[in-house]
Amino acid sequence: MASDRKALDIVVLDVREKSSYTDFLVVCSGTSDRHVQSVADLVCDTLRKEDRVRTLGTEGLREGQWALVDFGAVVLHVFHQFSREIYDLENLWQDVPRLPLDLAADTGS
Repeated sequence: MASDRKALDIVVLDVREKSSYTDFLVVCSGTSDRHVQSVADLVCDTLRKEDRVRTLGTEGLREGQWALVDFGAVVLHVFHQFSREIYDLENLWQDVPRLPLDLAADTGS
């Protein structure tokens, strides 16, 4: 879904063994404030309509520097590129597995 809006550097972190608040973190980047908002909005809308997944909470959607969307078992972080480097979540969670993405399956290619 995030790849449908051209999100960059999508990483899925399996934090089940290290976190009590979620199972997976999805981290990706946008190239502008509007791009960050667009990626987060698309994921929320798609999950709500197609999979009937409710959003438990959101942060930062208006500002566009870092959007956080909490789906319970999955937390989505969409960063503006420079904000992602500052927060460096992948380094904070460097000891957890990264899950491979099959973006060709998502796009129907």
